[in-house]
Amino acid sequence: MMYAAIMGYGTIGSGVAEILESSRERIAESAGEEIRLKYVLDLREFPDSPVADRVIHDFKVIEEDEQVGLVVETMGGLNPSYPFVKACLNAGKHVITSNKALVAAHGTELLQIARKKKVNFFFEASVGGGIPIIRNLYRCLMGEEIQEITGILNGTTNYILTKMDREGASFETVLKEAQDLGYAERNPEADVEGHDTCRKIAILAAMATGREVNYEDIYTEGITGITDMDFRYAKRMGTSVKLLGTSRIVGDKVYARVAPVMIGMDHPLYGVSGVYNGILVKSDMLGTSMYYGSGAGKLPTASAVVADMIEAAQNKDRNVPLGWEKEPQMLENIDSGECCYFVRVEGEISEYEERVRELFGQVETFVLEGADEFGFLTKSIREGDFKKLAIAFDAVPQKEGREGIRQMIRVEFA
Repeated sequence: MMYAAIMGYGTIGSGVAEILESSRERIAESAGEEIRLKYVLDLREFPDSPVADRVIHDFKVIEEDEQVGLVVETMGGLNPSYPFVKACLNAGKHVITSNKALVAAHGTELLQIARKKKVNFFFEASVGGGIPIIRNLYRCLMGEEIQEITGILNGTTNYILTKMDREGASFETVLKEAQDLGYAERNPEADVEGHDTCRKIAILAAMATGREVNYEDIYTEGITGITDMDFRYAKRMGTSVKLLGTSRIVGDKVYARVAPVMIGMDHPLYGVSGVYNGILVKSDMLGTSMYYGSGAGKLPTASAVVADMIEAAQNKDRNVPLGWEKEPQMLENIDSGECCYFVRVEGEISEYEERVRELFGQVETFVLEGADEFGFLTKSIREGDFKKLAIAFDAVPQKEGREGIRQMIRVEFA
């Protein structure tokens, strides 16, 4: 029998406890032995819960109990999760976490400790919630050379963008609705500014390259600037706007980015809507594969945690090779990346068409009835070159009161 402890009895932690109880026999059969929950660490009391008799408030109880071989961290954040997880690994205990902030900030160090102590640090639930992506990368695709990982990695932003697309509502209106429904936090900055997606793509990029990827080095742009007008153009173009986290590996160069992107109907991620997540992986032999499902939620995320617990029990005396090494992975400057760009300009197309074509070459133009602006789609060009052209366009004086370029969104077709 393997004894386990859960640190943090919130949504995910309580889900893990529920699955351990409801699926006890199936888990024991898969793990090779029963996994029994011994402690639940939390600041609160839970007198009416099924784990009331196992709630403790002192971390040292878990750290010093030699019976506990498996610890689940579902507290979130970095403090006290980081020192607690580090102490558990140093004490020779396997650790499972759903905490992307912890993995993105301290994953390299924690993986090193786990290897040294011959235990495991697993984090399947930290990226895609219930979607099995980490295990697929180090098991199912272990013989592949990963060329690209692109994903819709945040359910909150995907819900907001889907509602804006389908209903023509404004960002502010849909955000409030998402908050009222519990899909978005009262302070939604981590989601809508792209920080959550950034940490997740950093973890996936590290898995793909085998080197440490610093999430702070990844260009990150959120969805707060996306408007209902952008979706009117997107419909006209046969596209939709998604917040994508992308890591591309081209030879010895690695590109990483988080940004809203217009994608066409033939793109595999086009149909990923609502609170669902989707992750696209391109590799040299398999080609393109897709992983789709619930990227959050109590039981979906807890199921990924429990799967990691089973694998830890199956390998209780050995470290499973996965993750990345300490060597840092340098990322290419975003200006060297290349794609198409959709641009919105205030004013009549007849006034600017000559200048647009002079600077950007052959473009496809779009005019919406009743709009005081027009849009155009460029050919594929380097981002640095696009920025220079955009500056040159705006450098020419506009008519009084006009702002020139109103919006720029990257565009990708499958």
